[in-house]
Amino acid sequence: MQRIVIIGTGQGGQQVAASLRQEGFSGEILMIGDEPGLPYQRPPLSKAYMANGDAAALTLKPSSFYERSGIALHDATRVVRIDRPARQVVTQGGTRHSYDHLVLATGARNFRPPVPGIDAPGTAELRTLADAEAIRQRLATTRHAVVVGGGFIGLEFAAMARAADVEVTVVEAAPRLMARALSPQMSGHFLDLHHQMGTHVLLGAMAAGVLADAQGRAAGVALADGQQIAGDLVLIATGVRPNVELAAEAGLTCDNGIVVDDGLATSDPAISALGDVAVFPGPLGAPVRLESVQAAVDHARHIARRLVGGDSTPYAAVPWFWSDQGKFKLQIAGLGHGADHAITRAEPGGPAVLLFGRGRLQAVETVNAPGVHMAARKLIGMPLADLQAHDFDLRAAAKACVAA
Repeated sequence: MQRIVIIGTGQGGQQVAASLRQEGFSGEILMIGDEPGLPYQRPPLSKAYMANGDAAALTLKPSSFYERSGIALHDATRVVRIDRPARQVVTQGGTRHSYDHLVLATGARNFRPPVPGIDAPGTAELRTLADAEAIRQRLATTRHAVVVGGGFIGLEFAAMARAADVEVTVVEAAPRLMARALSPQMSGHFLDLHHQMGTHVLLGAMAAGVLADAQGRAAGVALADGQQIAGDLVLIATGVRPNVELAAEAGLTCDNGIVVDDGLATSDPAISALGDVAVFPGPLGAPVRLESVQAAVDHARHIARRLVGGDSTPYAAVPWFWSDQGKFKLQIAGLGHGADHAITRAEPGGPAVLLFGRGRLQAVETVNAPGVHMAARKLIGMPLADLQAHDFDLRAAAKACVAA
């Protein structure tokens, strides 16, 4: 294997390039991405960057890293086709790049629901640095922001905007916040926290359209029940969709993402996929796709080990996530989907919710409790009875495991 091409210059794409060199790969590495500039961190866009505007702090590595590591970085370049028989990728300008192995780190894009007026000038979304900079500039003159979507991004933005003394209304179609990711217990806790911040939260509220002013610019949101919420900034934060088009057109197996095996290889063994776009065998056997920077980084490292060292160990990293909402750091270890039992413990930072499935610890949700979170990451899969012996004190259980 002499040449590896990576499509995608986000954190997952950057990590696989760096990990290939760390694992000893001495061949050519080419990264191609349609965003301009160096690879950067996305999570701070809805948090720290909004407060400080320091774009340089987001950069993962300086340009000298890529030069020193012999990694060719083609930014602002879109790949339009994968020619699998020829093992080449084709860019929009018609240039062909050959590969011995191809890594798809194409990520995801924001989902824009099909509601009238959503394309009106003035509606905002948050996915890229350019998006974040545009919103940050507008915040200085924003009096009332309407956020459509009560997931991580929408709530992170809402907390940041409230800290800047902007009035905020969150419109969420589901009956609770962050319903796809959190237990009902933790959803309720964060609803209380956002109320304390002064955020107006409307649950079970379906956005039916974006209102416009006399100039045709977004001026609020109309709800399905007839209510109208005026606002001078409308943020659409209704989730993402995986960028599978290149893979699907190339004939790779796709199903809500690019389907990969337990080594993160696609239906074509010469192509791997990682991060938001990859659907892989989950810890409970069901296919899973994780919208998580940490998953993308873990995927990248696993792929590098497989390609360079021939590591055939199935990918089995414990998933973990975080979300900073104002002064509150939500951390999740494991996956709570399908849990059949929950235990809530009081911790100094807030509740810790332990989620069990089939008698084993499946996931743990914490607030401002990094020690409990770190212990949880070591205990996923432990029988409920073993944790009960420690009164469900995860730190005590983790210490006992080390001592044993």
